[in-house]
Amino acid sequence: MDAKHSLLQKLNDKTATIGVLGMGYVGLPLMLRYNAVGYPVIGFDIDQAKVDTVKSGKTYIEHFPSDKIGHAVEQGMDATTEFSRIKEVDAVILCVPTPLSKYREPDLSYVINTLEAALPYMRKGQIISLESTTYPGTTEEELLPRIEKQGLKVGEDIFLVYSPEREDPGNKDFTTATIPKIVGGHTSECLNVGKALYAQVIEKIVPVSSTKAAEMTKLLENIHRAVNIGLVNEMKIVADRMGIDIHEVIDAAATKPFGFTPYYPGPGLGGHCIPIDPFYLTWKAREYGLNTRFIELAGEVNTRMPDYVVEKTQGALNRHKKSLSGSNILILGVSYKKNVDDMRETPSAHIMERLMSMGANIDYSDPHVPVFPDMRKYKFDKSSVELTADNIASYDAVVLATDHDKFDYDLIYQHAKIIIDSRGKYRQISDKVVKA
Repeated sequence: MDAKHSLLQKLNDKTATIGVLGMGYVGLPLMLRYNAVGYPVIGFDIDQAKVDTVKSGKTYIEHFPSDKIGHAVEQGMDATTEFSRIKEVDAVILCVPTPLSKYREPDLSYVINTLEAALPYMRKGQIISLESTTYPGTTEEELLPRIEKQGLKVGEDIFLVYSPEREDPGNKDFTTATIPKIVGGHTSECLNVGKALYAQVIEKIVPVSSTKAAEMTKLLENIHRAVNIGLVNEMKIVADRMGIDIHEVIDAAATKPFGFTPYYPGPGLGGHCIPIDPFYLTWKAREYGLNTRFIELAGEVNTRMPDYVVEKTQGALNRHKKSLSGSNILILGVSYKKNVDDMRETPSAHIMERLMSMGANIDYSDPHVPVFPDMRKYKFDKSSVELTADNIASYDAVVLATDHDKFDYDLIYQHAKIIIDSRGKYRQISDKVVKA
């Protein structure tokens, strides 16, 4: 039996061992899903603490409780830092970060370093799927030549696909299983194996003609969101200057049953995809002599929003005869979106750093983030402050950056001196509330 048919048989009868490289917000749910339907699963990560946590049946991501991971481990799910175990798996799924460099250029070091760590142990009869968001051409230009340099012919000995992750942490309406899966293969044989890889764990597979088409699909999804958020963020600034509540306007516009989709402004973009993906395409487009001005303009608007919140905070303190320098300010919510502990690219960190650089004393409160973690760009030696009446009243201003449901908004309103509201939670007109 040739490599393709042998692998297809293993994938179809669930005897294929699935290797997931990168056990973060994308990799961990994928591991759990494959385990739940009966595949043997091995997770790989360079972070020994993550591996140890999973192997002990514990969690490091809030919305995946320890009992779920513990059950998966009892069912045989394994985790390791030993890349030599790649030879044991039939599928190699890369779920590693693709951040931007300080020059806003794609940083593929995680993808390339992970692939090169795995390559010495790869063999005939495996499939490699890249799920990390990236620019069109990455799979063909970066992965393909490295794999074939090992003497493995893609499409015959080994199979290569791009299948972008579409995780939305904390979304109770859509899960790994129910979000349709885009799959693009380097060859038609690769595509067929790719569809088999995901068919039994994802309810709907959406095949496309190439890895480039799949890569572009992911970027279009996220650029669509980034551009629309950029538009509504700019509209917020205009509406604020005119004395209009943008949230009232959005709610009214959303009653139109066609032709309008509501997007909501905030303190800036967060998460791994929306703040980063547009710049992957603008960078690649320059190779073709193209300037993506529309996308870049939205990026400029969104990138500036944390500074807008800082400016509104400074203005609010001035109106209360207070200087920003020396003021005590509490940041409410530091994860990038409500009701999760996900800190990736959170605008709250930028707001905190800017306020501190201007002389303010900063604390934060977040029921989902008890201790501020070390991040690539930011390090704050801080823990979450309990929201009591006395604590709230002790600050010169509180900045609502992430609108968690667990916050007691009435308590905050009653005892805060000034509220800088970047999420539209306080719709009432009040000297105490400043919309940002």
